Amino acid sequence: MPTRSTPYAVSAAILAAALSAALTNTASAADAPDKEKCFGIAQKGKNDCAAGPGTTCAGTSKINFQGSAWKYVPKGTCEKTASPTSPTGKGQLQPFKETKA
Repeated sequence: MPTRSTPYAVSAAILAAALSAALTNTASAADAPDKEKCFGIAQKGKNDCAAGPGTTCAGTSKINFQGSAWKYVPKGTCEKTASPTSPTGKGQLQPFKETKA
């Protein structure tokens, strides 16, 4: 007799996959103590995770140099990296509201 997946089984599988993905993203950040999040340097669609309002995760930034989108960079290099939308013209360690590029 064939088995059928119940809606609960499907939901549980989706939840397990989502939790696994979330833990993987968290673990990779913890495994990179020599890296820092640098806001405002990613190109459109090339950000690492958590790109701020209107986006969900990696690859979802809407514009170049989006102030709420970040990339991992070697520690100590963020604030030396160019960002034409940043108030200082350099990457930031915190999200910011973009100025015109």
